[in-house]
Amino acid sequence: MNPGDYVRMLRLAAPETMVTVTMLLVLAADLTVLRGKSLAVRFQFGALLSVLGCASAALFAFMRREQVDPLHGILVVDPPTDFVKVAILALTIFTVLISTAGKFTDHVGEYLSLILLGTIGLMFLVSAGDLLMIFISLELASLTLYLLTAFNKRDARSSEAALKYFLFGGMSAAFLLFGFSLLYGITGSTNLTEVASNLAGKGLDPLLLVALVMTIIGFGFKVAAVPFHLWAPDAYEGAPTPSAAFIGAGSKVASFFILAKILTVGFAGSEGSAVLHGYVAGWTPVVAVIAALSMVLGNLTAIVQTSVKRLLAYSAIAHAGYMLLGVLSNTTASRSALMFYVITYGVTVIGAFGVVTVVEEATGGDALKSFAGLSRRAPLLSLCLLVFLLSLGGIPPLAGFIGKFFLFSATVGADEPNLGLLWLVILAIAMSAVSFYYYLKVLKQAYVLDAAADAPAIEVPLLTLLALVVLAALVILLGCAPSLLTQFL
Repeated sequence: MNPGDYVRMLRLAAPETMVTVTMLLVLAADLTVLRGKSLAVRFQFGALLSVLGCASAALFAFMRREQVDPLHGILVVDPPTDFVKVAILALTIFTVLISTAGKFTDHVGEYLSLILLGTIGLMFLVSAGDLLMIFISLELASLTLYLLTAFNKRDARSSEAALKYFLFGGMSAAFLLFGFSLLYGITGSTNLTEVASNLAGKGLDPLLLVALVMTIIGFGFKVAAVPFHLWAPDAYEGAPTPSAAFIGAGSKVASFFILAKILTVGFAGSEGSAVLHGYVAGWTPVVAVIAALSMVLGNLTAIVQTSVKRLLAYSAIAHAGYMLLGVLSNTTASRSALMFYVITYGVTVIGAFGVVTVVEEATGGDALKSFAGLSRRAPLLSLCLLVFLLSLGGIPPLAGFIGKFFLFSATVGADEPNLGLLWLVILAIAMSAVSFYYYLKVLKQAYVLDAAADAPAIEVPLLTLLALVVLAALVILLGCAPSLLTQFL
């Protein structure tokens, strides 16, 4: 490559470069200029730098209109990919803002830098069209998430959760790499488009079937789908709450985007069929079974939880089942509906975890009883919680309802002549009804039950309150005017 090519590559990777520079500035500022300052000042200054860097990168990605693939799948630049990067950067900004309410660490610079490093990994992940780049980016993001999970050194559960997450994550990486290696052995290429081209007409031979199953298992761990979900409840509960928000939001957006790309592009022609009376071997029957199990187990297990963070973890498992419907349908409409659902879910779940962060700092725990009387102790905070939980349950006119409507209708429409996928949509609607129960359990604590007589009002840090209000407004706005988002999808 000549010097001009390197300059061009640097320009194409400008959003990632901006976030990298921001990460180094945040770390340097915390270790030099801010050394000796109070924890609140360090968090606020670090958050300001992080927000400015991420906003600049998001603006650059949003404004450019290029569609190039200069490195044959290593770095793909096109409008849909850039918009997903914008969504990831926006979720990172809100994660940073709700982090300012936490007091779980004195290592502010390192914590914020890890969030930004994880964002860089997720951004490279959505840009990848090559199996090796997908694996490297996924592991970069995963390693930062393991560290973020372990960041609360004052709580032994944080280290335990990180260890479980790391062990399961390492196992999933082994499955994924084994599947990718078999795919390379069969096709002689790591580029997704070439993989699909070389697989065309070969049928579903045993090696391809093993590669397919291994790949789905690897990503099943990453998105916390049943039966690969066992790490999620402990990781969500033990991790610092803003870290859990980042795991449940940003990583899900990138993981589902790349999972859909691998299955629909790399394994094109190996779909099979999951219709009720027309089963054909392929990846869609496997995804259909995983989706059904995730919806059922996630929702039913969430009912018995007494920790709100564990409740949200099992809720995330159930939502992973809903999201798999968008992958399963394999149409342009379903992929658009999937990204709408994942992005709005990310916005909602960061808001829910933001409320939990504030309550946890004020009461010392995230048990259901910690939310008793929240509507009287922090009226605006409880109103935000109401919006987030009702949206997760799918109540109109919030974004969660519109997301489910788009996703379920696209799934039925994908097989409109015989409605063979209707069984899965009916199950999803039934499980959505079940989810109302455990979301209303939390709201009952906040709005019906009274707090202890001596319980003081809860003070919410300004940056966190601002972030939560904006997130709640977005949930309402995207529910009432979904075209604001769908026009880019």
